[in-house]
Amino acid sequence: MRKLIFASLLMPLLALSQNSTEYSVFENDLLTPNPTQIGQFEKGITAHNKKYHNEGPTGVRVYWISTGPRTGSYVWVMGPLPWSSLDSPAQKEGHAADWRANVAPYLMPGSGFQTSFWKFNADLSFFPKDFTIKNMAVDTWDIKRGKYKEALTMVKKVHDVNVSKSLDDTYGIYTNEFPSTKEGRDLAVISFFDKSAWLGENHSIEKKYEEMYGAGSWDKFLGDWMEVTNGGDTEIWMYRPDLSGISGDVKVAERK
Repeated sequence: MRKLIFASLLMPLLALSQNSTEYSVFENDLLTPNPTQIGQFEKGITAHNKKYHNEGPTGVRVYWISTGPRTGSYVWVMGPLPWSSLDSPAQKEGHAADWRANVAPYLMPGSGFQTSFWKFNADLSFFPKDFTIKNMAVDTWDIKRGKYKEALTMVKKVHDVNVSKSLDDTYGIYTNEFPSTKEGRDLAVISFFDKSAWLGENHSIEKKYEEMYGAGSWDKFLGDWMEVTNGGDTEIWMYRPDLSGISGDVKVAERK
């Protein structure tokens, strides 16, 4: 299990302030363009996002996946938006027609129909200061049936270590609103970083964890984690501001 797990550490990931009982989610769509038509796809999705997804809850950021089996695909991320907004989407005139004419024709068959919704867990995440999204290490985990609460309790323990001893780390915890036992993407741990050198750094999670919970506690954590999960995977996502409707700026620091 690599050191990116949690100390290293989906989507954008904004720390939301909730003013009502309704919580917000991010819509993620996996898009795989025809490899012979990438230029046309990028031109079409850029124009679409700049016109239809350039502000508010329907603002969109686009990421390019640079590692793993899905390398070369794009993730189209809209939000955060409340569930109620899906009852009557505030789409500008011509939105659907533009997508069908200028984006869909350049996608591989079946692409664009892999949609998921992710809830941001503010109590498990850590956004210590304003930042601009550039790269993300996205760890997704398949949680065993009946082990969801145990898994989140363990995530909270690592979160407490990071908040206490890793004040420069920026990461978000997201949970899949419609998890599938076939897909195995229940929990996402997202780390935000600027330079690739960060991937080779020793983030000392074992040392920090044992300073808080005692000698041997990290090995116990790893054993317990394997008991509540069926494994996971890691992807590197690169933010594409040129294709996005909104910037990568994330304002999270409290102003006084």
